[in-house]
Amino acid sequence: MRKSYGIAETRRRRRFGLGRVLLVLTAVAAVVAAFAVVIRPTGVPASGAANLGGTVNTRWGRLSTADRQLLVAVRQAGLWEIPAGQQAQQRASKPRVREVGQIIMQQHMQLDADARATAERLGVLLPSEPNGSQKSWLREMSGKYGIEYDKTFVLRLRAAHGSVFSVIAKVRAQSENTEIRAFAERSMKFVNTHMSLLESTGLVARGALR
Repeated sequence: MRKSYGIAETRRRRRFGLGRVLLVLTAVAAVVAAFAVVIRPTGVPASGAANLGGTVNTRWGRLSTADRQLLVAVRQAGLWEIPAGQQAQQRASKPRVREVGQIIMQQHMQLDADARATAERLGVLLPSEPNGSQKSWLREMSGKYGIEYDKTFVLRLRAAHGSVFSVIAKVRAQSENTEIRAFAERSMKFVNTHMSLLESTGLVARGALR
């Protein structure tokens, strides 16, 4: 009897010990889960998740495909207009065009940094090079000199700014995301300034007004 009692007691101790281990593991799992929520609250996409398409939830509101496209468009604008502005300072024949090129380059550097920071917060992946049309515009300008360069520079940049301005305005009016709305407002100020600067050269042709 004593022997069987000792075996039963040992089994009860083992079950008790196993129960304590399971209890500790459950508590640790709960702490880890709570920590994960603090690091990445519910509704906030992990890095890159906002690029899955459609609309996703973020802590700043719903993020749509159009919202992401705005960040991509502004990023790509900077990727070709920054080198274009730098080139204009060296190649343009009119002092005003050289001056405008410098201002646009400097301001697009600021806007590009803003776009990258906003995209990082929202988990949006951005391109690292201009699109095909933008590359062709840079090649076109690289083959121009003197007043022909000035005209081409102003034509291409004014037309591009007019196109992106309408995109920004639409996203600002429709976005449900506070980060995107604020970014759109900042972008719109830059783009409006650049259109005015390009028009101040007196070289804006009808073909650029679209």
